[in-house]
Amino acid sequence: MVDQYIFSGSLPENASTYVTREADAQLYEGLKAGKFCYVLNSRQSGKSSLRVRTMQRLREDSVKCAAVDLSAGGIQNVPPEQWYADLIDTLIDSFGLDLDFGDWWSENQLNTLVTRFRKFLEEVLLVEVQEDIVIFIDEIDSVLSLNFPTDDFFALIRACYNKRVDNPEYNRLTFCLLGVASPSNLIGDKQRTPFNIGQAISLKGFQLHEVKPLESGLGSKFSSPQAIMQKILHWTGGQPFLTQKLCQFLVEESEQENPSSVEQIVKSRIIESWESQDEPEHLRTIQARILRDEQRAGYLLELYQQVRLSEERSQVIADDTLEQSELQLSGLVVRQQGKLRIYNQIYYEIFDSSWIENQLKNLRPYSESFRFWVASGSTEDSWLMRGKALQEAEEWAKDKNLSYQDKQYLAASKEKEIQEEIAAQEKEAALSRERKDKEAAEARNQLLSEANKKAQGRISIGIVVLVLAILGAATVGISARKQLNETKEEVEAVQQLNKLAGELQNKTNSSSEKITFDSNEALRLSALSFNVNNHQLKQALVFATRSQAYQQLKMLKEAEQEIKRSQKVLAEADKKALDSIQGLQIQVLFHKSQGDLQVQNEHNQKAKEAYSTAFNILTNHPTETYFPKDNQLLTGENVELVHRSLIKLISQNNTELKLREQVEKSLTQHLYDQLEYFLKAKNWKSADRKTSQLMLNIAKRDEQGYLDYDNINNFSCPDLEKIDHLWVNADNRFGFSVQKEIWIKTGNRLGIKPEDWNSNDYKNYIQFAKAVGWYDEKGTGDNQARDNIGSYVSKDDELYKRIKDNSVGYRGSLPLGVLQVQFFSDNINNNIFNSYNNKFNGFGFLISNLSLRSVVFFSRIATCKV
Repeated sequence: MVDQYIFSGSLPENASTYVTREADAQLYEGLKAGKFCYVLNSRQSGKSSLRVRTMQRLREDSVKCAAVDLSAGGIQNVPPEQWYADLIDTLIDSFGLDLDFGDWWSENQLNTLVTRFRKFLEEVLLVEVQEDIVIFIDEIDSVLSLNFPTDDFFALIRACYNKRVDNPEYNRLTFCLLGVASPSNLIGDKQRTPFNIGQAISLKGFQLHEVKPLESGLGSKFSSPQAIMQKILHWTGGQPFLTQKLCQFLVEESEQENPSSVEQIVKSRIIESWESQDEPEHLRTIQARILRDEQRAGYLLELYQQVRLSEERSQVIADDTLEQSELQLSGLVVRQQGKLRIYNQIYYEIFDSSWIENQLKNLRPYSESFRFWVASGSTEDSWLMRGKALQEAEEWAKDKNLSYQDKQYLAASKEKEIQEEIAAQEKEAALSRERKDKEAAEARNQLLSEANKKAQGRISIGIVVLVLAILGAATVGISARKQLNETKEEVEAVQQLNKLAGELQNKTNSSSEKITFDSNEALRLSALSFNVNNHQLKQALVFATRSQAYQQLKMLKEAEQEIKRSQKVLAEADKKALDSIQGLQIQVLFHKSQGDLQVQNEHNQKAKEAYSTAFNILTNHPTETYFPKDNQLLTGENVELVHRSLIKLISQNNTELKLREQVEKSLTQHLYDQLEYFLKAKNWKSADRKTSQLMLNIAKRDEQGYLDYDNINNFSCPDLEKIDHLWVNADNRFGFSVQKEIWIKTGNRLGIKPEDWNSNDYKNYIQFAKAVGWYDEKGTGDNQARDNIGSYVSKDDELYKRIKDNSVGYRGSLPLGVLQVQFFSDNINNNIFNSYNNKFNGFGFLISNLSLRSVVFFSRIATCKV
């Protein structure tokens, strides 16, 4: 008997509405045979329910099983050491191993993290557990949001399979990976991936012969439950979430006096106003998956459009391209008989042609021409924009986070438009010269004719007039030619810069080296150079920018040549141009580039002179060089780098102590200015991060990158008050004083040391974290909490997104960044971790992550009476 249809979260082991599919037998038999299996499919397709049911069957066969949820709050947004520690700790609890984790972890400190995990599997797990073992790793796609590479983790899973030859004990251990990702997304190295040794389990929609458990719940409500199920499957295509949901709707409708038909229910309760009715979220999840990456969304939408257009003829052949994999992982399309098809009729009705067109318009107004231009290998000029279309595209692109190809397309369009303008000007100039030559010849003949008629005494005057007329015509022609030549030079200079930006992009993609000047900055300055009216200033900007690009590419000889070119044209510019806003900013960028080059050449004294000149310009012209202006050449980062670069080079002797203090004071004020600017703009993410930078700067801990215990306890009270005042003024939901108020209201103590914490303090901290939105008891996204730990916000940007989407809630959420800056030294950390592992059964890592930082920080806030 069906108690209730469950369509949110995993179905429990004994759920009466569980539908057994072909995948159930494949996964169970594969794991029972010791095969490595993976289930990679879209959200809400029944992966977790399949895992729960398979674990139940395996346990009945005396197979020891454990499930690790990689999306859990305790193992997201953490350093790699803590990630592996939590992973091992979860397995210890799941298998009930008798192991003192703290001691074992300390004994293996000299090993790499992957080696520790391998030793745990081989020397602990396979020794303590004598039965066959299956480890289910769920939400495997969560590794994509980690801030460290996980290729070694997947390589270890593969190694466990390969070790079976040398160590038969490994035959008892197998893995099952589940998530929403394609194998190529998770690990690119084909030689290390576990996905080419395992068995892929395909999750198909419910078939009519499989849905008897669902029919039983309709039997008491309808005379022909099988006919009803056929209609349901017609609309859902057997998609598990939608099928269970529609069954529940029909049961509810059957209680009405005049129940609606299946079609009426689908249209009224699912399709119409679908975004507002989509609870629990399902359709919006599909939409978000397709649109989540602005750089790829256009391709996915266009691929989906092709699937819709060829639905009847099935012309889209399924392959393993990244775009097709992404579209299938969204759940919108499925692979059937080697072709891509839309999963079901509900999706077909909701995600229709109008939806596609609207999303493409929102992505970019030049979608079609851009696609064809890219398809041509970025060589077909006929697809570039001009005139009004280009102006509208540039206006649209102002606040967008564009891909490199988009920026390249806009730059190429602008460049082509200028070239055509130059060609038109040259043509007009040629016609103008012809007219002027003709007019000059006519004037000359007329003057000569008149001169012959005049008296001999006035012949000399006529000659002078003639010469002046000829010279006048010649001057006009020379001026026009000069202007055209200058424009040509400017376009050639920008073309070379754009080419360098491309090389820089390739280096960024292929190198793990930290990039201080990237292709985006090169293209930004390239585009802004068109707004500089003075020829010498424009060239100086482009040459200095090219020097920066060459420096990043380690081509120092070419970088030196560009600096000399920039210096030469600046010397040719008149004083009025140099003293203009653009002139002053370009000089700062030039001297910064010059200083960067001298540092790479190890000429520190010359570098210091260059940075000092840039700093003096900034100091003497604060209004002209203040960073938040429209089409600003100087960014806040540029100004900040000038200060930081100069501070590094200033010696610690007494003769330069005054200069160092001046630069440090100026940098602090600049960071305050940036913070105030971001707060006024409601850019919470940038403001939060700038707060962290500012506090490190005030505490003189920029180089270390963290605040230790003493730094916090001695932090400047006036600065804490000032920062708090800026946050509260920007939005009275935020600020240290608001957080302190919530801290106290939720029962947390002030003035205690971290080592004095107890379990009640931890519980009170959780209440505080819930109140300010740092902690989610139910998990985030589609992930439900699977224990009483809950989860911290799982992604770096998740909190900022939530704040933006909800303008009223999240009181006290920010600033958060300062609490993410680690202020405990390594020794203190180890002591705290050990003590908390003992107190809280291995959760010391989780507890110390944010809560212990909050203890010390809010005690200082209270001391300063903020």
